[in-house]
Formats: sequence, structure tokens, C-alpha cells
Amino acid sequence: MSLISRAVPRLSHPAQVVVAAFAIAVAAGAAVLMTPAARAGSGSSAPFVDAVFTATSAVCVTGLVTVDTATYWSPFGQAVILALIQIGGFGIMTVATLLGLLVSRRMGLRTRLITAAETKSLGLGDVRRVLVGIARTSLLFELAGTLLLAARFATRYDEPLDQALWHGVFHAVSAFNNAGFGLFSDNLVRFATDPLVSLPVSVLVVAGGLGFPVLFELRREWRTPRSWSLHTKIVTSVTAALLAVGVGGFLLLEWTNTLGPLDVPGKLVAGVFQGVQPRTAGFNSVDVAALRPETWLLTDVLMFIGGGSAGTAGGIKVTTFALLLYVILSEVRGDPEVHAFGRRIPREAQRQALSVALLAVVVVVASTGALLLLTPFPLDKVLYEVVSAFATVGLSTGITADVGTPGQLLLTGLMFLGRLGPVTFASALALRSRPRLYELPLERPIIG
Repeated sequence: MSLISRAVPRLSHPAQVVVAAFAIAVAAGAAVLMTPAARAGSGSSAPFVDAVFTATSAVCVTGLVTVDTATYWSPFGQAVILALIQIGGFGIMTVATLLGLLVSRRMGLRTRLITAAETKSLGLGDVRRVLVGIARTSLLFELAGTLLLAARFATRYDEPLDQALWHGVFHAVSAFNNAGFGLFSDNLVRFATDPLVSLPVSVLVVAGGLGFPVLFELRREWRTPRSWSLHTKIVTSVTAALLAVGVGGFLLLEWTNTLGPLDVPGKLVAGVFQGVQPRTAGFNSVDVAALRPETWLLTDVLMFIGGGSAGTAGGIKVTTFALLLYVILSEVRGDPEVHAFGRRIPREAQRQALSVALLAVVVVVASTGALLLLTPFPLDKVLYEVVSAFATVGLSTGITADVGTPGQLLLTGLMFLGRLGPVTFASALALRSRPRLYELPLERPIIG
């Protein structure tokens, strides 16, 4: 055994490789952002906390910021952020999809995802197909968004062509990857009533949040919904329902509040845009700090649920949420098994969904309590910030820069945990599944 192999710890599980890779990406991004070239104007380096927070937010495609992206970072720094967003979004879609294949094929614990050396492992052809498919899909959506947004910025807002293209590229990539970073100091508030900016961004957010497996299946079999897999049926139906709740709830609660100054068409455009963002992108076209507390609570719930698996959205994922609903429905009906769309859900998947959801609740509650102790802000704002960070959304009531260094480090950890935690934990649970050779005596505790 060589000295290098003894010095470097062995990563024996795919989840360990994933976490290590994303940690390296964050560290490298933070190091580049700390160079004087990445900061605008002053010629001095960005502080360590701001650089690490921004790099983590970009790699984890969150969008929370401690400094104004448009004015604090130089064009080079903004390009670094864009690259980190692309790396993070592509990486999480690739990782989640490949881990899903690992789980579905019941592979062993060794990192065959990398070596692909044995016949039972994921073949190199499968890996290549997934990588090419995800890259092609991402570039297709991002290119379409870039052209639409750049054309609008150039024709309607008289931006020079090079600036319009840069703004188009940045916001298209940020939207498809559900990052929420913007190059305008007011995010997208100035475009609140412009459907040719708001709607393309919204479509990109939803598409990225569906996940590559769903997008791939929809492209192949969009004419035959009955032949869709259970995963695609759950993701599309629950996403549609949550979008309806988000848009309808926002319009109902904010019609006379933040949407009050707008005309009816403007209210509808802004309402649709803001109802989509908890999918989980951090763009905003209205002042989030001015929303009603009821709207904050609704957004908290939608952010916590998040988007589809193997996509760029965060949260516990709509499949986890849907499985828990089906479990409750089956229990209420007295059914011995859980069914969805004519299929039986294995008990292993039910336990995994319950574990992911409950651990997420524990993390959010504990982090909310810690941030309440560290800051003077009220519960509703702190909870909103914590859920936004954990679900990698990026929406904020404006307190991110004011929570202090300990609070920002806490949010940094939450973004990293929220981005990788559900994926790696769920896959680790599934890959550890093994048959029990014996059963213990049965005894039922009192419930309720």
C-alpha cells in the first residue's frame, strides 16, 4: 500500500464521495472569490465569511446572499458565481440520478459509481448516457431562456447587446438551476409586471425542479401519460397541485397588499411568478419583507416540500411529501398496503420518506431555535430564513446580512446540509437495505 493511499481516507460509500466533491467545490469557489479580482471597485479581498457563504449558496443553488451580487462582485466574480451555479446544478442532477440507478439496481456499498468495474454495477454506458442527457437537457433549456431574456432586455430595456446577453445567460442559468441569484440590486422587482421576463424565468424554474428523469420521460412519452412511471406521475401531479396552491394562495393573500399598487394583469403576472418561486428558486418580483405573515407561512410550507428528486430544486422533495400523504390516506381507509396510481409502494420507501421528513423537521426546528438565540429577529422571519436555507430556496425577508457571523455560518451549514442531506441520506438508507434473517416477538404500543 502506498503512502498516498494510507494518507488519504478511503471513501467506501457513494454518499461520501458526493459530500467530499461538493465540499471541494465550495472551498475552491470561496478561494477564488476571496481574490481581489473577484470584488468590484475597492481592490481588496472579500471577507472569508462572505466568500464562503456566497460559494456555498452558489454551489448548493440556493441564492441567499450577504452582499449585493450586482454591485459587490466584479464581472469576474459574477462569472465565478455563475460557474459554481452550473457546477452545482449539473452535479446534483447527475449525482441524484446516478444514485437513483444505484438504488434501483440494489448495488452494494462500494463506490462502483466511480469504478463501474463489476457486472452488477452501473455500466459506463449508463453513466455516459446520463451525463450526456443531463448536459444536453440543461443546455437546451438554458439556451432557450438566454435567447428569450436577452432579446427582451435588449429591445424593451435598451441594454447593449453584450450586456443583454450576459444578463440573459446569467438569469437563465440561475433560473433553470433554481439558484435565484440575480444581477439587479432589486432582484427582479423591476420586471414584476413584464410577462416576457417573469414567465420564461418561471418556466425554467419549474423545468429544473422537475428533475432529469421526469424531463427525459416526458420528452419520450409525453403523448402517453398512462405509460409514465410512478415517479413521473407523482412528481407531475403533485407539482401541478403545489403550483396551484402557491399561485392561488399568493394572489389571495397579497391582492391588496404587495400586489395592491399593480393593475389586474400586473397582479396576475407577479402572482404567478411569486407562486412559482417556492419550487425552490430565490427570485422575487415583490418585496418579500412586506408580505403578510400568512404568506410567509404558506411559503414556508411550500419551500419545505420543495421540488422533484434528481432535479435542481431543494426541500424534502414532492415524492417524499406525496408518499407520506398516501401512507396517511391508506391508514385512514384501513388498507393493509399503500397504493398510488395503481402501484403498491414498498414499505422500505415509506420508511425512507418518513425518516427524511422527520429528520428535516428536526433540523429546521433546532436551527430556528439556534438562530433565535443568535439574533434579535422574530420567529416568523427566522423560520422563513431557516427554511429558505435548508430547502435551498434563497428567498429572504432581508435579514441574511444582519444575522451576524455565527448566524451566517449556521445558514451556510444549512444550505450545504439541505442540498446534499436528503439525497445522500435517502440513498444511504436504500443502499443499506438488507433482508433480516429472523424476526423478534411482535408487540404493539399504544398510539395516540
